[in-house]
Amino acid sequence: MKILHTTLSAALSLLLVVLLASCKSNKTETTQTFTMEPVGPQFVADSAMAYCKAQCDFGPRTMNSEAHDRCGDWIMAKFQQFGCKVIPQKVTLTGYDGTPLRSTNIMAQFKPELPVRILLCAHWDSRPWADNDPDSTNWKKPVMAANDGASGVAVMLEVARLLQQYDSLQVGVDFLCFDAEDWGVPQWSDISDTSDSWALGAQYWSKSKEPEGYTARFGILLDMVGGQGARFYRERASMKHAASIVDKVWTAAETVGYGSMFPREDGAYVTDDHLPVNEEADIPTIDIIPCYFDCEQSSFGPTWHTVIDDMDHIAPQTLQAVGQTVIQVIFSEKP
Repeated sequence: MKILHTTLSAALSLLLVVLLASCKSNKTETTQTFTMEPVGPQFVADSAMAYCKAQCDFGPRTMNSEAHDRCGDWIMAKFQQFGCKVIPQKVTLTGYDGTPLRSTNIMAQFKPELPVRILLCAHWDSRPWADNDPDSTNWKKPVMAANDGASGVAVMLEVARLLQQYDSLQVGVDFLCFDAEDWGVPQWSDISDTSDSWALGAQYWSKSKEPEGYTARFGILLDMVGGQGARFYRERASMKHAASIVDKVWTAAETVGYGSMFPREDGAYVTDDHLPVNEEADIPTIDIIPCYFDCEQSSFGPTWHTVIDDMDHIAPQTLQAVGQTVIQVIFSEKP
């Protein structure tokens, strides 16, 4: 994915708080406070770490590679093991440079018979080029993608494992692994970059929506959710398309004790898989994605599109925070 940098002054938020606090009413009003309590099972970060490592053990999952195909089979087998109905969507897409990309979007449905559904998604392919690496000799090497790819799938797999143990869940959950997300124009290319070169699998699925007629109450995209020192600001496209879902998720994070990692401040506008899901599939979907405001290497963090996006830079605490937040959202939802 690429990022369109924008900033928002914290002073605006502070000013709003001050103005609201200064407003007084002449009549007495009765207010009701709703308190959310933690619900659902305990997310197991060690398990998510193991799923993340298992993907990396195949090697970089770059398009058209044996490692990519073997990992895809493994992902489908794990979701089936956890009681999900798996629906692969196979299609040959075209990369920015004309390369045919053998792609598989993987949908795994938990309790497919339930009409009310929540969509969780992440991409599972690896960036073919470490084009943001500080060492230019690495620019055409593949990325292991422990964080930028494997971490989101790992969180979803652990959530699926836990859901299998709870027959009382009142809503269905769909796990959608997008392919061909990271074949966007590399920084070293002479070809002009456009947002259309990214998120190819998500673009295709959002227009075709398999299974036919599929819809969900809302969606949550998990992208780079395992990095060290990550903080998840409110991504601006998410605020534009699904502000109420952002509030739902950030409230869940606060409820389970991870509010400090989910500050109620705006981050950047990100071109990512959630855009076509919002704009083409018409499913209000947000992006849980980190923003490192003070990182010189990238606002996505120091490992983004580099050769050090590996297991040594994955933090179980980050996986725990995101995973427990997702569990809270799922188990708080009513039909």
